[in-house]
Amino acid sequence: MSGQRYTPEFKEEAVKQVLERGYKIADVAERLGITTKSLHNWINKFDKPEKQHITIDNQQDEIRKLKAELRRVTEERNILKEAAVYFASESKKSTRS
Repeated sequence: MSGQRYTPEFKEEAVKQVLERGYKIADVAERLGITTKSLHNWINKFDKPEKQHITIDNQQDEIRKLKAELRRVTEERNILKEAAVYFASESKKSTRS
């Protein structure tokens, strides 16, 4: 995955070329330098009513935020685990002397 992001306007224009102007998906995808899979996904997304677009976008934003928070919390947990192991070994050293 290249990770390249396209603006909603770019996506809508690509979809319009297929749905309204009757161009073939493969031709539009090649001309715009995108994959046919991406264009199919955009067609499925933008072919729905506007209210569903907003809901989908909001859900995707929420998923992105939750994934970022999960990464952060997982990293914090791993740090705490390492600290617990370190302090446990230090505690054993101090009780031996």
